[in-house]
Amino acid sequence: MVKLTAELIEQAAQYTNAVRDRELDLRGYKIPVIENLGATLDQFDAIDFSDNEVRKLDGFPLLRRLKTLLVNNNRICRIGEGLDQALPCLTELILTNNSLVELGDLDPLASLKSLTYLSILRNPVTNKKHYRLYVIYKVPQVRVLDFQKVKLKVSIAHCCEAFQNCPLHSLPENLLSKSILLLL
Repeated sequence: MVKLTAELIEQAAQYTNAVRDRELDLRGYKIPVIENLGATLDQFDAIDFSDNEVRKLDGFPLLRRLKTLLVNNNRICRIGEGLDQALPCLTELILTNNSLVELGDLDPLASLKSLTYLSILRNPVTNKKHYRLYVIYKVPQVRVLDFQKVKLKVSIAHCCEAFQNCPLHSLPENLLSKSILLLL
């Protein structure tokens, strides 16, 4: 395993990707912990942490420029609190093929107000009943979930039916006013 140091960040591949974003490639280093990203000086729109050994998604300094975070093929089983403060402009998060098990493990994603593209495929949590509905309920601004577009479909009543202990007043205000929930 390799520790993520300022030197590694300097030596890692940096390029303009296909969508003209500046990307830092930290793929495949077997990095166990996200740390020392202040050394990037917030110069990247995308960071690729694919194929590492990361267990917890946290440890980010304030990165206002970061829009895309690829952390597929890791061992992520926990998502840290406060990602919204560290990554305020994050719009795309790829968590495919990790170790997220419980629906509650996804709750910290609710604070990411800019998040519109999310993939959680090939995690044990995707086998839970009402997984997709739960994610859309918690992160209503998501427009693409697991590479499938989210469509306007289901009423608040259906949401409360799916989550029997979910009182109407706990739903986001924008859903109450429109009497709709984003689903499927």
